[in-house]
Amino acid sequence: MSFEQLALHPNLLKSVTELGFTEPSEIQLKAIPHVLEGKDVMASAPTGTGKTAAFVLPALHVLSQSEAPEGNGPRVLVLTPTRELAKQVSDNIYQLTKYLRMRSTTIVGGMPYPPQIKALRQPLDFLVATPGRLIDHMNSGRIDFSRIQMLILDEADRMLDMGFVDEVTRIAKQTPESRQTLLFSATLEGQVEKVAKALLKEPSRIQIAGVKIKHDAITQHMLQADDFRHKRKLLEHVLSGETVEQAIIFTATKKGADSLAEKLKDDGYACAALHGDMRQNMRRRVIEQMQKRRLKVLVATDVAARGLDIRTLSHVVNFDMPMQAEDYVHRIGRTGRGGSTGNAYSLIGPQDWQLFYRIQKFLDTRFELAEISGLEAQQAKPKFRAEKPNIRRRKPNVQYKKSGKSYNAKKNNENKRPEAA
Repeated sequence: MSFEQLALHPNLLKSVTELGFTEPSEIQLKAIPHVLEGKDVMASAPTGTGKTAAFVLPALHVLSQSEAPEGNGPRVLVLTPTRELAKQVSDNIYQLTKYLRMRSTTIVGGMPYPPQIKALRQPLDFLVATPGRLIDHMNSGRIDFSRIQMLILDEADRMLDMGFVDEVTRIAKQTPESRQTLLFSATLEGQVEKVAKALLKEPSRIQIAGVKIKHDAITQHMLQADDFRHKRKLLEHVLSGETVEQAIIFTATKKGADSLAEKLKDDGYACAALHGDMRQNMRRRVIEQMQKRRLKVLVATDVAARGLDIRTLSHVVNFDMPMQAEDYVHRIGRTGRGGSTGNAYSLIGPQDWQLFYRIQKFLDTRFELAEISGLEAQQAKPKFRAEKPNIRRRKPNVQYKKSGKSYNAKKNNENKRPEAA
């Protein structure tokens, strides 16, 4: 099926053709007709499948077919969990409105208030925002939601995981009840389903594939490493490959990202770090440098695992394995996008085996370990051990005396987690 058969506005189709897209992806094919019919939609689709265009295209079509109400404020509101995702949506809107007269703006944290205040005083077609900064403007009475025709929740599961459930609910309550609501998420269960029931009216439910998608366009390589030094040698070998256009390397900590990025720069790579301790303008500059191919390597924490869209990213390297199995899927999904193929390398050190087995269980697959000639691991692969259930039994808070001092028998057995992104 072609985009023409979706009966979108001719000027939208013109932009789509110039961007090189000939056929809609599965999520676009299934979601767009429901949106055009005016139905609420709750949809699940894996990263890299054209999810953003699945709501931007029909939203633009709806706006182009209806007369804008009088007044100021947005007609379509898109909520995203992070600034990076907000930029990705805004970029999609910009690309697809080349032949349409639409006005859009982005409201995110880490940016100056005056330009945002000025934009909110004008009639807008699209407003893309993160919940925190949008609430700030709401509290100051700077935004009018009376013109909203469509509310879109992008990456809803992540937004709720980040603690924005109250903000999302409050924002939705300020919009007209007549609005159309679209919810896109990696999962449609648990808290996401509860929020969907509260905000959506008889929605069409679309589930393309869960986060467990195996990424057929990505070749996954698992390499055993004896220690940190061995990991560095394996990484050097991967980055020296002729097929590496651009690569992103994931580390567990911000400090680790900075340290590895500096080492790679010393080795002659055009490289930068990306993590949550960097100022927003610096993070934006780094991403733009990657998109303009001024950088070859990006070393990042999981802050970049979702929402980062770099079409020339040919390789992903897990220098440190992720703590959550789902994050493995989102990490490697940065490559192999838009019909391209990609390579994902995971460097499994002594401390990474339990995480490796957890990913295998999550994906319901068994990975074969690969070897690089001259860089083979010398240690034996540890045998698989099933994870024990995390059952914590309370011990009585017994105090007793010893040498005149009081001791508490209760011990803290919680595992320490690595630094957050």
